[in-house]
Formats: sequence, C-alpha cells, structure tokens
Amino acid sequence: MFRIPPEVESRIPVAGPLPCFYPACTDERKTGGNDMFSSRRICAALAVAAGGLFSTHAAVAEESGTFTGLASMVRDYATIEHAAGTIVGGSSEGTMTILASSGGPFVAGEHGQVTCVVYGKNSPAGLELEASCTLAMASEDKLYLVSKRRAGDVEAGGGGDGAIELLGGSGQYAGVTGTCAYDTSYLANDRLVTMTECTWQRSANDQ
Repeated sequence: MFRIPPEVESRIPVAGPLPCFYPACTDERKTGGNDMFSSRRICAALAVAAGGLFSTHAAVAEESGTFTGLASMVRDYATIEHAAGTIVGGSSEGTMTILASSGGPFVAGEHGQVTCVVYGKNSPAGLELEASCTLAMASEDKLYLVSKRRAGDVEAGGGGDGAIELLGGSGQYAGVTGTCAYDTSYLANDRLVTMTECTWQRSANDQ
C-alpha cells in the first residue's frame, strides 16, 4: 500500500479549500472529515508522483559518452639544469583525430588543431610534467584540457602514460568535462604521438 511520507503530508492544510487542482481533490465544504482526509492523501500522492517524473526527466537530459583520439605533434622544448633537477619548458603543436566516439559533440573522423604550453621537471623523485592545451576543431569550437604525467621521460624513444582533464570549452564543447588516459611516444626530429581514451559528461543546464 502506498504511504505518504510524513514530511509531505504535514505540509497539506487541514482546513479550508485544499490547494490541489486535480479532480480527485475535493473541497472541505463538499465532503465530510473522512473524505477530506482521503483527498489530502490523494493530493500528496499525485504531488510525489509528479516530482518523480520531473526528476526522471532531468536525469535523462544529462549527456555522457566516450571517445578515442590520436594526436600527432611537433614539440619545441627547452631544458636547463637547476637545483630542483632538469627543468623543461616549451610548446607543442599538431593535429588530433577522433578515431571512435559514442556520440555527442565528438564525431568519429573529425580533425582539429592542438596547441599546448608545457612545463615540468625531472628530478631523482621522478618526472612532473604538465601541459595546458586547446583543441580547435574545424567548426572553430574549442575544447580546453590539461594533461599531467608522472612517469617516463621526454627523450626520443621514450614517453609514458598520463591523465587528461577536460575543462569545457566554447560552442558545442561548452560545459563538457571529463577525464582521459593517454600514452605518449616521443619520436625522432622532435615529433610525438599521443593516444587518448576519454570519458565525458555534460549536465542539462550546460547544453
């Protein structure tokens, strides 16, 4: 048997016309005490049901998905020896292709230009490398992201695994957040390739 939560029933007036617009809710002047009590329960039940429908609609409206991308870039790094270890700074630029996507704003086969500013250090404690990047698609919509890596190196023949945070953007990427796992390989002639696997989401309010 359906029971009305006490906190919902307590907010329904016990005297005067019932504040309910459903046909099942009748006026106190037309019903006896027992009927009015039943009407109060009907009103509360309908209100709870309506609230559940609105909550379900909001949950369905949220977007989420996955995509895989491949970036091919050229780096321009400078290094210096310092008290903290070897300091690395510079930029990298190239293209990224969406290889596969579950849908949403990321379209399989679409290409974009990636520009990153890189800073990090390599010390006996290990590598600390961070890059702030902007991905600009052909539509001129932009996605902002930050990559961080604590393993591997930045030498030709090396590389390593790291994580990327998606921080929203402009146009179709507004409100998009998420995380990615990535693997970078450094090649000869200052070239590098990065494979990413991402999970993203966007709330209904940001669509």
